[in-house]
Parts: sequence; structure tokens; C-alpha cells
Amino acid sequence: MSSADAPIVVLDSGLGGLTVVRSLRTAMPHEQILYFGDTARVPYGSKSAATVTSFVREIITYFLDRSPKHVVIACNTATALALPAIRVAFPHISISGVIEPGAKAAVEACGAKLEPVIGIIGTEATIRSKAYERAIHQRRHRARMLLRPTPLLVPIIEEGRSADDPLVSLALHQYLWPMIEREIDVLVLGCTHYPMLKTPIQALAGPNVRVIDSAERCAEDVARRLTSAGLLRSAPVEKTDPSRLLQCFVTDESPRFAALASGFLGFPIRSCTWVSTDELHERDRALQLRRAS
Repeated sequence: MSSADAPIVVLDSGLGGLTVVRSLRTAMPHEQILYFGDTARVPYGSKSAATVTSFVREIITYFLDRSPKHVVIACNTATALALPAIRVAFPHISISGVIEPGAKAAVEACGAKLEPVIGIIGTEATIRSKAYERAIHQRRHRARMLLRPTPLLVPIIEEGRSADDPLVSLALHQYLWPMIEREIDVLVLGCTHYPMLKTPIQALAGPNVRVIDSAERCAEDVARRLTSAGLLRSAPVEKTDPSRLLQCFVTDESPRFAALASGFLGFPIRSCTWVSTDELHERDRALQLRRAS
């Protein structure tokens, strides 16, 4: 049985999931968050569903002794490829992803329009999975969708380029203008990196296009789940430094993570704990052997 004081685990292949952490902090400022960036094995987008599922399973296994009250798969690729299997593997843990909340918000943003046009941008693996198409069509059969992989955006964002950088403007125009010309009503940011460029994306799309931030919607979904379950953490007597409520774990000791994290979060992180992929694998193997015996 989970307690309100138990942590929330947020996992991703690298940095992008920190936009979810930022949104979680806004929605639920008193929660303890454990963030895991699988930086040694990034990107997930070029890997098979079986491989991504094994990576996610290993990370969740690593945190089992922390008894998390909720796990967020803060990666569109991992959500698309691994979420159903992960829920089966850990039936006693509340687990959510980023695709369902984003799809739900996209449909709601269409309003009463008979045949809305929804644009979706994401990694090649996310677009190839058709996960957003399925999630949207379950709610709105007559929606028309335009999907586009936008592989250059993640490295551009991780280079720390600003919204007014000419390369950012050029990439966004090349990717988005064909959708805008076809008069999309809604644009889903189908990668947790992309909220970092939400302002220039909205400016390019114009006021008539609703831009859906999947990280923000994911955080709202988690807040709803925890509120319904009575698991929101009580406010402390004194105001707490947000960095004290966040612990970061990475599989690569590169100082680059800490340097870039503050840009995603809006505050500096205190430190990162390095976890070897060998340790992840061994813990998961031990758990599988216990379950089999």
C-alpha cells in the first residue's frame, strides 16, 4: 500500500523528461521526485520495442525498494513501445505515460468541429508506432491527422540553442509549415523535449492553432490520479527548496546532464547519482529469477 509521502518516479531516456518534472513541480510542488535519465543508452527511438521495454523494466526494478506511489514514463517513445507490457510486469504499481493525456487534450481542443485536423510531431519511433493515431481515434473517429517525424529538434534543444537562433527558426519552419498550410486546428508536441520550444512553435503556428504540451498534460493527469487516490503529499510547514525535492539518477557520468538540466527545470540540480547499466541488469535479473522460482 503506497503512502502520500512515497516518491514519484519519473523516467526517460535522457533529458526530455525533465519538462515533465517541471510541470509536476508546478502542479504538485510538495512531491518528492526521483528522476532517472538513461543517458548511457539514449536514444530509445532507434531501438526495438523489446529492448526499450527491458530498459524501462530495469529502471523501475531499481526503484522498487523506494516503494514509489506512481511511476511516470516521461518519454513518448517508451510510452508507445513499452507501457502495456510494463503495466503487466508491475501490476501493483500505478504507472502512466505521456501519450494518453496528450491525445485526450488534443481531442478536447478540437471542440465541436466536425472533421478537425490534428498535427502531431515527434521522434521517428513515436510517429512510426502510430500510438497517437490510435489514442486519438478511440476518442474522435472523424479526426484527420497529419504526422511528421522531427528528428533534428532534440539535438537542437540539447545543444541549448535559444528560440531566436536562426537554426531553430529554420528547422521549425521546415517541419511545421507544410502542416500549417494544410490548416491544422491542433498541434501535439509528441516529445517531452519539445515544450522547450513551445513559444516559437506557437508563434509560427499562429493564434488559431492550439498547441498541446504533452509534458504539461501528463503532469495534470498524474495530479488527478494522486488526488483521486488520496496520495497527495501534505505541504511542509516551511517552504522547501525545489532542488531538495528532486533526486536525479543517470547511467552516464557526463557533466553535460547537470549543466543542461537547469535549463529544463528552471533551477539547478544538486547532484546526480550514477547507476551502471550492469547494476540495472543484475537487479532486474535477480527479480526475474525470484519471480520464476
